[in-house]
Amino acid sequence: MSDHDLAAELATAAGKLLLDVRAELADATVAERKAAGDKRSHDFLMESLAAERPDDVVLSEEGADNPARLTAGRVWIVDPLDGTREFSELGRDDWAVHVALWEAGELVAGAVALPAQGITLATPTVESPPVAPDTPRIVVSRTRPPAIALAVRDALGGTLVEMGSAGAKVASVVQGVSDVYVHAGGQYEWDSAAPVAVARAAGLHTSRIDGSPLRYNRPDPLLPDLVICRPGLAEAVLAVTRD
Repeated sequence: MSDHDLAAELATAAGKLLLDVRAELADATVAERKAAGDKRSHDFLMESLAAERPDDVVLSEEGADNPARLTAGRVWIVDPLDGTREFSELGRDDWAVHVALWEAGELVAGAVALPAQGITLATPTVESPPVAPDTPRIVVSRTRPPAIALAVRDALGGTLVEMGSAGAKVASVVQGVSDVYVHAGGQYEWDSAAPVAVARAAGLHTSRIDGSPLRYNRPDPLLPDLVICRPGLAEAVLAVTRD
């Protein structure tokens, strides 16, 4: 099985497991649903990658960091449940599973599963978004839109689209539901690795807010900001975010 196929298969399977957890714990507390979702998806991905790619290293949001990844040639970067809050709220579909592979300095494969939507976006082939509307749509968190996103909205004369997890936000740009995702409030590599791999495969612009490349498998997994948008909007967006 290719790395692309494995990423897609594991993200999809973890998503189905999470749907089962959600149904099983429908009457449990929010905290219990969150904890069970994070743990069971993490355990599944770790066991599956150990079986399928035993020589590779894994960096997971829910696991302890393995120093061996810094000298490894291949590192899987996974977020077993991106958008734990949305997952815990029964009926919400804006949460995701991220599975990405970093090899020799680059993201080489990735998949973002949106289990409650029945969708998995995966490399190597991701359809580009449809024709953009006249008014750019900037996707933001439904609870705490960052100031930088509001500044981009104002500069572009755009509108806001509210959504949950980072994976769901990037997927919305890929699918043409929104046009710009800009974040500067703090994230980690697992929040963006798979979404960025998918966005690149769809032909979208991806960078830090200063325009520099997004780098993965760094000693410190903090990767606090990013811009993902339609290529035609990149120059205008970066003119704002660089400041």
